[in-house]
Amino acid sequence: MSKRDADILYFISFCIENYKKKIHATGNEVMNLFDKYGVNEYLYEHFEVLHTQSVQWMMEEIDEFIKKQE
Repeated sequence: MSKRDADILYFISFCIENYKKKIHATGNEVMNLFDKYGVNEYLYEHFEVLHTQSVQWMMEEIDEFIKKQE
């Protein structure tokens, strides 16, 4: 695994943990939600831009992304 891939996986797990706290859900529930709406793929594809943002901004970005997918 490349360093970049490891960084991206760490970033995605960071987002899952923070989103879990935001919506008061379990990790499994967040993973199911992220899978349903393609959030992991979005985070992976846009890592270069997204990982430089604040946690609060990321949580709002994930909310907006999910709303657009619904």
